[in-house]
Amino acid sequence: MEAGEALRNARRLAGLSQRALARRAGMPQPAIARIEQGRVTPRTDTLSHLLRACGQDLVTQARLGEGIDRSVIRELLRLSPRERLELAVTEARNVARLLEAQR
Repeated sequence: MEAGEALRNARRLAGLSQRALARRAGMPQPAIARIEQGRVTPRTDTLSHLLRACGQDLVTQARLGEGIDRSVIRELLRLSPRERLELAVTEARNVARLLEAQR
């Protein structure tokens, strides 16, 4: 969801006009209008401040699949089942060695 849409939804849910939100948040009403229209993208702290004035919090959430290096997965899938099993055994032995070395 875009910042302007999120702000507009939060403001309406709180039963506030743009003018009332502007008074609560201590900022000009035209600034809120520009954000809601998508003409400007607010900084995270500004959006958080405005949402709090509407009785909501800004929450971030990791998106599934983001930050995954799929090239490694593709490389492993090119291996035969036997090759994958041999690799798993080798890696298990390596982990066992590391654990033993830590003791």
